[in-house]
Amino acid sequence: MPELRQKSWSLKLNNQLYSFPRTIVSTPMLRRAAISTGKQNHLRSQVFNCQLKEIPIVEAGSMDEIYNVLAERLVPVAAAESNPNFKRIIGLCGPPGAGKSTLASQVANRVNELWLQRSSFFNELVDSPEVAIVLPMDGFHLYRRELDAMKDPEEAHARRGAPWTFAPGRLLRCLTSLRNEGSVCVPSFDHGVGDPVEDDIFVSLQHKVVIVEGNYLLLDEGAWRDVASLLDEKWFIDVDIHKAMQRVLKRHISTGKPRDVAKWRVKDCFHHLNVQIDYNDRPNAELIMNSKKRADLLIKSVDFS
Repeated sequence: MPELRQKSWSLKLNNQLYSFPRTIVSTPMLRRAAISTGKQNHLRSQVFNCQLKEIPIVEAGSMDEIYNVLAERLVPVAAAESNPNFKRIIGLCGPPGAGKSTLASQVANRVNELWLQRSSFFNELVDSPEVAIVLPMDGFHLYRRELDAMKDPEEAHARRGAPWTFAPGRLLRCLTSLRNEGSVCVPSFDHGVGDPVEDDIFVSLQHKVVIVEGNYLLLDEGAWRDVASLLDEKWFIDVDIHKAMQRVLKRHISTGKPRDVAKWRVKDCFHHLNVQIDYNDRPNAELIMNSKKRADLLIKSVDFS
């Protein structure tokens, strides 16, 4: 017979105490599937599959199920820490077209919804604190003027999105400030203008879960390695590269790029033609896929195209 257990946790945030009851259904099958995280064993449903000495995997029949499981994983983390400067920094990595932005926003939104639903002390007169927020790596693109100043500006613009067209040192400084001070202003990215927008996102003290999403968070070189060292959890969206490139192609077309230009960016070609480059997204994706071995959790992508 299933074993029912009632658990609760609480957090004092902005001088307000929030209490979170939770009923856990434990069966022999679920107990065998329990995943150890830190000092606690958290029970997970069958969407978690973990084998000894392998990276835990999250997979399900739909992305909605995956979003829900990941959100459930993070709510206790947000509630368990009383340090006002505490941040649980999640690094969400994956190739272009993996669905990083969608997953990050969906999980953050669901964490905030669960936080509101499970609090015993919320009422219509009290605003719900937003405890989860997304920090996109896009804001740390090099500015176009910085690409213009490179030795080969045409190549730099054509390869925008490669690791060397980002500023990992700036990201590292932001995450270090966030870790030390509990709040920070970070840049977003204006796709219409094609440049970062400084201080556009504010991560405040009330944010306990910060999902940093980007391509190269697990890259094992230079400042990227230092960025990875500041992440409490490293998630990787595992996706078939061909499917990811199809999504990238659709994205380029939907943003107004002519079909032939969009196709040029994702075609499987590794040769230069004058100053134009016949590859960008696929080589970037292959480099990123090689970094998944440094993840703490693999998320199996479900086709949403």
